[in-house]
Amino acid sequence: MRDVLIALGRAVVSQLHFRMLLLTVLPFAASVLLWGVLLYLGLQPTIDWLHAYFADNGGFRVAGAVLDWVGLGNWHTVVVPLIAMWVLLPLMILTALVFVGTMAMPAIVRHVGGRQYPDLDKRRGGTLFGSLWTAIWSFFVFAVLWLLTLPLSLFPPLTFLIQPVLWGWLTYHVMAYDALAEHASADEYRAFMREHRWPLLLIGTLTGAMGAAPTLLWLGGALSVIFFPFLAAGAIWLYVLVFVFTGLWFEHYCLAALRQDRAKVRAVDVR
Repeated sequence: MRDVLIALGRAVVSQLHFRMLLLTVLPFAASVLLWGVLLYLGLQPTIDWLHAYFADNGGFRVAGAVLDWVGLGNWHTVVVPLIAMWVLLPLMILTALVFVGTMAMPAIVRHVGGRQYPDLDKRRGGTLFGSLWTAIWSFFVFAVLWLLTLPLSLFPPLTFLIQPVLWGWLTYHVMAYDALAEHASADEYRAFMREHRWPLLLIGTLTGAMGAAPTLLWLGGALSVIFFPFLAAGAIWLYVLVFVFTGLWFEHYCLAALRQDRAKVRAVDVR
């Protein structure tokens, strides 16, 4: 726990660095540009398709009964746009995660490694393909669980329990790989993930609580639909900011722990 808190303090200091603040700009701009085009071309057709599907299969009757049961009967008229928005949200998370991983994490590794751990050997066990693959398969599992637990998000207390755990699992796998890709060998990475899984999961869960915050922007009912473009841009920026800070926290913890692990191995070899 001590090492986790030390890494947290270092991550906060690093996040306030001007260079790290600038790291949020490029992934945010790329995400907004991509989603601006996709929403312009596909949002209305998606809503029309969902509306037709609900009308043909009695979806409005079922949704109305559920909303009345949970005391949200005034959401009847916006249920289809809200569902479309909630389905699109995981895809926005994926693009923010991929853009941060490809655009920001290399700069984070150089910044943290060069300033704090210049003596740590770089064994380059990770690859760009490995980073993308880890992000994609981890996100696939995350998205399935996200959709399965989506109805529970209507109850805000459960949102703050379920979302951090899902985010913790996602960031635990994705960020740890990117944090170690430059410095750890493939064997070191596998051993590191086994030995440090619980501290990594703790960091992931704590940052997952932060990552759940943008979800609250989608709980405004009709206002969420009216201001959707602005809420989407705001949510993307918050996701990018959280991912950059998460990357810094993981980077500080992983490199410090990797240096300690190597020191233990050398001590054993000397004996």
